[in-house]
Amino acid sequence: MQRGADASRLVPFPTVRPRPWRDHLPAGRDWNPDELTARGSLPAAWEAVWARDPDRPILYDAGAGDEARWVTAAEFEERTRLAAERLMGLGLQPGDRVLWSMSSSLDAVVAHVGALRTGVLVVVPANPGYVERELAHIVGDVRPAAAVVDDVRRARWVRDASRSAIPVLDPTLAPIAGAGNPAPARWRAPSLGAASGAAPALVAYTSGTTGAPKGAVLTHANVLANSESVALAWRWTPEDRLVHALPVFHGHGLCVALYTTLLAGASAVLLPAFDVTAVLDACEEHRASLFFGVPTMFHRLAASGRASELSHLRLAVSGSAPLPAALHRAMVERAGTVVLERYGMTETLMTLSNPYDGERRAGTVGFPFPGVDAWIGAESPRPDRSETDDEVDDEADVLAEAEILVRGPTVFDGYWERPAATAERLAAEGWLRTGDIGSVDTDGYVTVRGRLTDMVISGGYNVYPAEVEDVLLAHPGVAEVAVTGTPSDEWGEVVTAWVVADGPEPDARALMAFAAERLAPYKRPRLVRFVESLPRNAMGKVTRSQLG
Repeated sequence: MQRGADASRLVPFPTVRPRPWRDHLPAGRDWNPDELTARGSLPAAWEAVWARDPDRPILYDAGAGDEARWVTAAEFEERTRLAAERLMGLGLQPGDRVLWSMSSSLDAVVAHVGALRTGVLVVVPANPGYVERELAHIVGDVRPAAAVVDDVRRARWVRDASRSAIPVLDPTLAPIAGAGNPAPARWRAPSLGAASGAAPALVAYTSGTTGAPKGAVLTHANVLANSESVALAWRWTPEDRLVHALPVFHGHGLCVALYTTLLAGASAVLLPAFDVTAVLDACEEHRASLFFGVPTMFHRLAASGRASELSHLRLAVSGSAPLPAALHRAMVERAGTVVLERYGMTETLMTLSNPYDGERRAGTVGFPFPGVDAWIGAESPRPDRSETDDEVDDEADVLAEAEILVRGPTVFDGYWERPAATAERLAAEGWLRTGDIGSVDTDGYVTVRGRLTDMVISGGYNVYPAEVEDVLLAHPGVAEVAVTGTPSDEWGEVVTAWVVADGPEPDARALMAFAAERLAPYKRPRLVRFVESLPRNAMGKVTRSQLG
């Protein structure tokens, strides 16, 4: 549970809305939310940016060893155009899904942007750390017409899980041997970048409380509006340079860091993974102005003894998990930078943010991004209320701590082929139920207080107990199990399994090894606790809150 706002500042009634999104605008800026989608699509906007300054260096592949170098806008435009032609030359059709499962690299970005530039293909990002069971679920659910992966073993998993032979390509978009690839045909895009705003751009998988991952369908308008809003709120300019150490397949690293860098005409240093020394060296060597991370990264940077080297950053942003107030203070003291914390989710992209100009309040996530509306309450707000209305007449409509609801042009289109799940999430008048509990203090900052579900956030990744529990229950020594999060200064929370043994207690290390074969690293239990029984309520449901 995130903490930080002084309890004396909280207003249980009647405040239900945070500060208005207009408070994020630069002083004197006249702006209309229609501007969020005015450029049509991200590919169209990117192409216009590249054409204005073709010689500008925009991406540096720090993981390329001796071949590491800056790629200009003109070169990137050409490479992604050829990637688009290559993909469509495989015989793909409008609406086809392309599974994209790669670690951070320039080739990975080229393949991804090339697919989006076709305007008709839908990219399905997948964590390259997934094990076969997890990847097979996504393949079976979304039924991709092609896949781009950077690992031969993963290529085999895709092939085995596919209902028919599909092209499986490596990061350069060359066929991977033995993956059943058809011969490519030449194809030239009639109009790259001409994607409809309503057309799906991504199917991004996010686990549900049932443990079965669901695909959130994000349109071209969603991702464009997100980057426009973020660039405006955080004052992104072509002069900015980002050290990009986030996973490129994740919404934080993809939709926030990469997409917005390209939209702003800025530049980024792509690191293959997070490493304290590599981040600090890159910030110094390339005179970075931006760094985005998750609390685990900031914890390690603060403890490095070199945190003061980050003092020249214009902006450091933390997201994907709550940033402890103590860590916020440590970054101020050791790095000389006030970290800006924000809030978002796969289904909504970026939703709330502390201000660029103004107090970045530790323990809070600020107020809505430009063009986004938010409500804290037990029910959806009445449609006749404007986004600046803070007062309500009926105090029964409001709770001191209640679910956060949001709406705006970044809210997703629904879950892939799951109308019932979509209906549960999307309320009337376009409001989306986030599943997170929040409160608003006297001057409109939102604090996330907890979750309606029992989700664990470890290292910035969402872990749903049901999925981990299902895996552990397959072990012969486990009769019952419940999974919770244990607070951790480094990880935010660590996945903890509470196990009722079926006979003699199994070795905890063996149990963790069993899970490691079936779960991505961030989902694996780091702690195992054996108990005689699990606490349950009157209905027989396990009450995880009583564990710990």
